[in-house]
Amino acid sequence: MAQTSLTIRIDEDLKHEAEALFNKIGLNISSAINVFFRQAVGSQSIPFELKVYDDNYHTRVNNRLKNFRSLQEEAEANELTNMTIDDVNNIIKDIRQETQVK
Repeated sequence: MAQTSLTIRIDEDLKHEAEALFNKIGLNISSAINVFFRQAVGSQSIPFELKVYDDNYHTRVNNRLKNFRSLQEEAEANELTNMTIDDVNNIIKDIRQETQVK
């Protein structure tokens, strides 16, 4: 297969961050771009979701993060930080049983 060169312009900091990431997983930038192109051609699409966010998107994300942090703090205060998913499911099951109309 014949090889060709590709020249792109990219933010220098982004390039360094991407290069560090790709190196961690054993790829150089050229290999990573080749993987992206192969995925795009194979799937006939961009191989990840692209979204247009409304003006309130960042506000909603920040509010969810604040709520999550608040829940984390509450869990820590109540010494509930080592719960498993089974523990959480059992609590939900108990609450549902308690709130059912009898």
